[in-house]
Amino acid sequence: MEDERLSVRKIVIAGVLSAIAILLGSTRLGFIPVPTPAANATIMHVPAIVGGVLEGWVVGGIVGTIFGLFSFIQAEVPMFKDPLVAILPRIFIGIAAYLGYRGLRRLTGPWMLIFAAMLLGLAGYFAYEVSQTSLWIAILVAVLSLAAVGVLVYLILKGETDVAALAVAAALGTLTNTGLVLSMGVLRGYMAPNVAWVVAVTHGIPEIIVAAIITVAVVVTWKRVETGRGEAKM
Repeated sequence: MEDERLSVRKIVIAGVLSAIAILLGSTRLGFIPVPTPAANATIMHVPAIVGGVLEGWVVGGIVGTIFGLFSFIQAEVPMFKDPLVAILPRIFIGIAAYLGYRGLRRLTGPWMLIFAAMLLGLAGYFAYEVSQTSLWIAILVAVLSLAAVGVLVYLILKGETDVAALAVAAALGTLTNTGLVLSMGVLRGYMAPNVAWVVAVTHGIPEIIVAAIITVAVVVTWKRVETGRGEAKM
């Protein structure tokens, strides 16, 4: 009966989060104004991240697939009328978030700090690559990356490793969405690599920040509610 109850729970949560993703996509609620060249950060992928973190890779994959199907059906741009661009990458949003969250929760404080240092190194390499196209975008990447890693280190030192893991999981889910969609767009000939780099930075960075904030707020609140009911998994 327990397995059946959990199965029903997963189906219900997957359905609710999928409905939220569709609502965000069909209204302007899915776009948050940000002070970057992109003007808006999309949060339509966030339900897939939340689903993966809360209920595992299956729910995350289902919600991501629904998001991709909706994007494909609603597409007006040729690039997103291609299912390999609109649907396939979105399947992995919640899966990546789940794997990242599960893996990072197992790390102790020192290992989390090492991981943060690795992230900073990757950000530096990314900024260097971007600098070949645009210096100001590279500077933006460097500054925001330093700020993000600084917040991550602060959370780790405060003992809030679970919150840090949630933030990184949201970042991984967002990077999966942006990175795979743009990569498929380049491979399928819809955009040039240098254009994809610019889009990745101007859209990806604000979306990572917004996704991390929303994911942490939603998941922490949800788990506190479950703790009150005696159902928390943590």
